[in-house]
Amino acid sequence: MRVYEGAEIRNVGLVGHGHSGKTSLAAAFLYTSGATNRLTRADEGNTITDFDDEEIARKLTISTGIAYVEWKKTKINLLDTPGFNIFLNDTKMALAAADSALVLVDGVAGVEVQTEKTFGFADEFKLPRAFVINKLDRERSSFARTLESIHSVFGRMAVPIQLPIGSERDFKGVIDLIRMKAITYTADGDGKGKESDIPADMAEAAQKAHEALVEIVAEGKDELMEEFFAEGTISQEHIVAGLREEMSERRVYPVLCAALSHNVGTDLLLDFVSDYMPSGVARGVVSGMVNGEPKDRKVSDSEPVSAYVFKTVADPFAGRVTYFKVMSGIVKNDANLTNSRTGGGERLSHIGCLMGKTLTPATELRAGDIGAVAKLKDTLTGDTLADKATMISYPQVKVAEPSIAYAISAKTRNDEDRMGNAIQKILEEDPSLRFYRDPQTKEFLLGGNGQQHVEVICSRLKRRYGVDVSLSAPKIPYRETIRGNADVQGRHKKQTGGHGQFGDCWIRMEPLPRGGKFEFANEIFGGSIPRQYIPAVEKGIVEAAEKGFLAGYPMVDFKVIVYDGSYHDVDSSEMSFKLAARKAFKAAMVTAKPALLEPVMNVEVQAPVEYAGDLMGDMNGRRGRISGMETKGATQIVRAQVPMAEMLSYQNELTSMTQGRGSFSMEFDHYDFVPAQQAEKIVAAAKAAKTGEEEEEE
Repeated sequence: MRVYEGAEIRNVGLVGHGHSGKTSLAAAFLYTSGATNRLTRADEGNTITDFDDEEIARKLTISTGIAYVEWKKTKINLLDTPGFNIFLNDTKMALAAADSALVLVDGVAGVEVQTEKTFGFADEFKLPRAFVINKLDRERSSFARTLESIHSVFGRMAVPIQLPIGSERDFKGVIDLIRMKAITYTADGDGKGKESDIPADMAEAAQKAHEALVEIVAEGKDELMEEFFAEGTISQEHIVAGLREEMSERRVYPVLCAALSHNVGTDLLLDFVSDYMPSGVARGVVSGMVNGEPKDRKVSDSEPVSAYVFKTVADPFAGRVTYFKVMSGIVKNDANLTNSRTGGGERLSHIGCLMGKTLTPATELRAGDIGAVAKLKDTLTGDTLADKATMISYPQVKVAEPSIAYAISAKTRNDEDRMGNAIQKILEEDPSLRFYRDPQTKEFLLGGNGQQHVEVICSRLKRRYGVDVSLSAPKIPYRETIRGNADVQGRHKKQTGGHGQFGDCWIRMEPLPRGGKFEFANEIFGGSIPRQYIPAVEKGIVEAAEKGFLAGYPMVDFKVIVYDGSYHDVDSSEMSFKLAARKAFKAAMVTAKPALLEPVMNVEVQAPVEYAGDLMGDMNGRRGRISGMETKGATQIVRAQVPMAEMLSYQNELTSMTQGRGSFSMEFDHYDFVPAQQAEKIVAAAKAAKTGEEEEEE
């Protein structure tokens, strides 16, 4: 493969809802351009960009796959991104390397929830984009209905530059509204159309659509408006130049047609990407930080070298594989660069271009290109590699925190020994995961964007690293508190052969507001308890509170004041007063109205508007309090505060309720009282578990 100049490179993100045809588009591009010798299919598990075992087994994109095609003297780097909500963090990180996006829309279903979300990601990165209405050969598909769906969500900036010829199983080609020609395709699926005149029965519709396109392009520039008013139209050359400019400025989103599973329209899509999509060089500058100050750097071979790492893959054979985009300068094979985060040096041995899981060796990569390298020491996703003399750091992509965590445990001792190291490698690959130990429940938790996300990781642990683990719902980190006041004595007296034990304290206990944790006050006057024993009283209270009273959960949000007591010159000690404080704590619990607290989560649910009623009813059934509702296009957003205990199985139930079209995120907000009926069940379960443990010990 030859070395491409920056102006000849197109980095295109393929985005859209799951199963809208992104992987099929990549496969069609590869076949039509001659990069592969057959049209591969996701449902057959043989595509270049979905190569992971989990992707093949589940028939969906889990992690961004990258491949390139060479077409009309350009190199097109394809970023085939996930389209299901639980894997969308990977999509967002990949778009940091894109310079434009093709938004795939299902010609049957129209705009779906994740179509809107991935379009929003492209907006965040200010990417020019176009819509591809796919699956126009399917039963019940409709170009007109899908276009109306696009207009209702994204506005009238979405402008057709093609019209379909035929519909459903009779879909056989498109009309090019710029050149006003018909392009039809044969059943052999080679992806290369035959040009002819527009069919007579479509001439009027094509002319009307052409005029609408001309009018929108003319609106973008004064000289084009003048030409339009003078001639009633504008030349083809000016349409092309005007459309290219308006696309780059994100004022127009062209709409194209395809049936990618049968390779209809693929060559025109390749032409469009090559002719209209901007290169990284054309987009101008990239923004970074130098010594804490904002700094723009030109995307040019002549600038100092810098590269942004947008993805890391943990390969069990090749080790860590780092995907990067050359932001400036020329990255040469065996280059020595510095990691701006760690300050450490990295040698880029054997750089190459990605074709799925295969790395095609390259001698150098120019500004704007995408490449990969194996076995870097300390470089992770989000890092910047640059020339040490001209350091720069590019901003890391912020991804959503995990929405749910599951308890994870190794099945055997051998698995336990290897689990930590294997999970660490997975964490390097997926920054949206969290692995931690809950200090209260003592469980190891794996947090992800949904149950399927966490299950995929567990399956990957077994396939790649031979580590077998079990998942279970995490224990709810309940807390205990008090609602009332108490004024009690704690007295500890024990006589033994030698020195005895004596400690005596009077305490007042009172509740604090939520989040008040624990306060201790000393109001001893006159030395009824010597000063050196006061810390022991506090320690005794803290230790007793840690074990709780009702169900063994830590006590929070209360204040203790020690105000009186007595001591013995010989028998008193720190231990005596600590034990006296524990007894005082237990005595206080009898009158202080102990109660259970549960974590309450802020939950945001997104689903098509037709499910709004079901979502509301379900939230009410989960003891949720609706805090807000918002409609964006065809998407309903419901915000609520819901107890964590009611959300453990929500992922599966939301999927079932919305036919897989709903998504949610949640984060901890506050603790609140558990209703009496639920509290009784929790206390009973805790006592039963404790009894079981005691019987085991015996």
